[in-house]
This record gives sequence, structure tokens and C-alpha cells, in this order.
Amino acid sequence: MTELYDKYARAAERMLHFVETRTTDMASGTMRVPVADYLSEERFEAEIARIFKRLPLMLALTIELPQVNDYKAMEVMGLPVLITRGKDGKARAFLNVCKHRAMHLAKEGKGNCKAFACQYHGWTYSNEGKLIGIAEASTFGEVDRSTLNMTELPCDEAAGLIFVILTPDLPINAIEWMGGMYEDFAALRLETWYFHKARTMKGANWKVAYDGYLEGYHFQAAHTNTVATRSPSNRAHYEGFGPHIRLGFPQNSITRLADLPREEWGRQENNGYDFIRMLFPNMSFFLAPEMGQLAQLFPGPKANQNTTVMNYIFPVKPETEEGLAALDRMCDFFFDVVEEEDYFLGLKVQNGLESGAMTHQTFGRNEPGNQFFHKWIAYYLDESGSTPMPVMKA
Repeated sequence: MTELYDKYARAAERMLHFVETRTTDMASGTMRVPVADYLSEERFEAEIARIFKRLPLMLALTIELPQVNDYKAMEVMGLPVLITRGKDGKARAFLNVCKHRAMHLAKEGKGNCKAFACQYHGWTYSNEGKLIGIAEASTFGEVDRSTLNMTELPCDEAAGLIFVILTPDLPINAIEWMGGMYEDFAALRLETWYFHKARTMKGANWKVAYDGYLEGYHFQAAHTNTVATRSPSNRAHYEGFGPHIRLGFPQNSITRLADLPREEWGRQENNGYDFIRMLFPNMSFFLAPEMGQLAQLFPGPKANQNTTVMNYIFPVKPETEEGLAALDRMCDFFFDVVEEEDYFLGLKVQNGLESGAMTHQTFGRNEPGNQFFHKWIAYYLDESGSTPMPVMKA
């Protein structure tokens, strides 16, 4: 932890410098991204195939499945996915499909059961994916049951997060995938938190939405009465860990650090500066003083659309109804800010991209996170392997 706090302290020092000198982290130059990258259905299908179906996606929090036999059934970009916790405590993921006639097994949502019965013909499966019962098997005929188990998806759990790859048989290691961000999440101990609720919003192309999370250049214009009252616009610190990013945003109060011993600076998150922790390709986690807001972006169903699930978690569950109601109000406030300010603007951006007014977007030197993000997309889409692995340069 001491080493991690030292890293945070160095980031805090940089953020304080940016506020004092009215500067920010900058890339070496500007970057142009074709508008077609946000509009092309062919490009969209390639992103789904080569990024969203081949890389680990954070699909559930450990605290959503805290007990043996807990499950979460969800649709992920048109695929029915079922995440379970077996009697051995291990999280597993499957395509939520009966191998008889392809009916979904579990209804979308969460619950607790050790077996799933298909509502079409009554075939049953254990929550570890094994076919355990064929209705009226004596009349069905001979089959090799070992070939009729649920289709398992690669799944791994670390630091309170459950990752799934949507293509069977690919290797997965959550800690390796998180890389330098693992230490961040492990230190938060999210597996001990309380999951309050999730809400869903619709937005523009997934990259338009993700672009908005990656810079504070828009704070003053877009969040005049909300975010900008806390954090100055166009002041940000970026660190890359593989394709993942930790963004640091100074608060207006960051100058208070000058009154603290240097060894305390790394322990002042939410008390002078904030971090946004981004896990490529679709997760953003904002830690507020009282709560965490975790966004999951899912592309589609068309290129100009995304569905974003906003998850709200808290360190401790309140003991009273009044306390729970207060959490509801807090969640709804944060949700409304994102939906009414960020995602509302994103839909206007999407319309502007579709208008034909321009052929390229330009990301400035002061938007290095966006440049880094688009370089990683290009890296994963390049089947030839000739695109160099991007590196974040401060």
C-alpha cells in the first residue's frame, strides 16, 4: 500500500502543478480520427468481433454474487450470458442457452439456485453447467449427455470484479489483464462493499461515450453547475497500464495539499483530487467520497448506439429505510448528471458526426487519454500485427 500511495502522491504533485501553472498533461501532437470510425457498420462489427468478443469484459461485481448458488443473467450485446457461483465458491460464466432447443435457461436478473430448469421442455442444468436431467428421458432417445452441457465462457475473478470473454476456450487471467490497475482495485476491497442498484441509459456510438469519460476539457462548458464547481476544466493527469487508464482530476481545493506532509498526499483521494479508473474497452469507475459509480458500456445494437449500465456501490449498507432512500437520491443525482449532461451531448455529437459536416475529429494535445484510447482500438483491430503497442507518454 505504501508504494501505491507513493504513486498517488506523485500524481497529486503533478495535478497541483497543473492547477498552479494552468497546464495539463499533453500528447506530443494532435490526432485526427475519421468520422467514419463512429459511423461505419463494418467498422462496428470489427470492433465487436476483435475487441468485445475477444477481450475480458467486466460483467459483474463480486458483491452481486456474494453467496454460493448466486447467479446473474444478462444480455451482453445480443448474447445471453449467465454468471454463477458454484458450491466451490468459484464464479463461472456460460451462454444462457439450453442445448436441447436453444431456449434461455435463466430469466434476466439475479437470484440464488443450484440448478436451472428450461421453461420450454424442462431439461435441467447444474449451476456449474452440467446437464443433470432430460425430461422423460426414456422417450427421448439416446444422446451423449457430455456434449449437451452448457457452453462455458472464459471467466475469472479478481479484486472484486468478475471478467468474462464472450468467446469460448480463450485464455483468461484477470490479474494479468488488469496489469498495473490491479493494485488500485485490490486496495479498494470492492468485495466488501454493498451493491445498491443499477440503472441503464442509452447513448451514442460507444466511442463517443467513452471519449467523454477520458477528458476534463469539457467540464466548464458542459458541467458548469455540477462537476465544474468541484474540478477545474482542462487540468488532468494520465497514466496508462496496457490499454487501461487512471485519470487524475484535481479539485479546486487541491492547494490544501501544501499544508500537509508530503507523505500524506497519496491518501487524499476525494480530498483535493479524484481518480477515474478506466478498464479497456468498456468500464469506468469513479470513486466519490461516499460511493462508487461503475459504468459498463456495451456497443449497439447499431453502430450509432450504446447501452450503458450504471452500477452504484457503497462501503456500508444503511440499517434504515431512510438511509436506503438517501442512497437512492444520491445515485439518481449522479445518474442524472451523466445522462442529462454527458450522454445528452453525446447524442448531439453523434448527430453532428452523421451530418456530413466533417470528415475527421481532432483530438488536441490536451486530450492524451482520447488519443491513447483510439490507438489501442487501432492496435486490436489490426490483424496484421504491424501496429505498434501504444504507450502513454506524459
